[in-house]
Amino acid sequence: MPENHELPGSALLAGPVAAPAREDGPGPTVLTLRGEIDLLTAPALSERLDALTARPRPDLVLDLRPTEFIDCAGLGALCRARNRALARGGRLCLVTDSARFLRMLRLTGLWGVFEVRPRLPGPARRAG
Repeated sequence: MPENHELPGSALLAGPVAAPAREDGPGPTVLTLRGEIDLLTAPALSERLDALTARPRPDLVLDLRPTEFIDCAGLGALCRARNRALARGGRLCLVTDSARFLRMLRLTGLWGVFEVRPRLPGPARRAG
């Protein structure tokens, strides 16, 4: 049964809000990010992403559609997770339909660095 991992930006400061990710079964692990990802919440997000990218060949999808705001600290956390996933032979995909976020990727020179999709891929297990 799929697990659901959702991290509200404001809840990141309150401590762990998600159960460990499932590492078995087909498809990517999906982590849904909500609220604001900024200087205050990025450290907790980085810690969670580090855990999800620690195993060999991580296949991680970050659903950013419910995210209201992301600053450079949040973008840095996403870059770190991408680099860790690739270094371990895995991948990281961002799901967003936000024109503002896509524009930010273009302005920062990160357009084409991330795999970006407008919707979730097929079979996936949700990290909860």
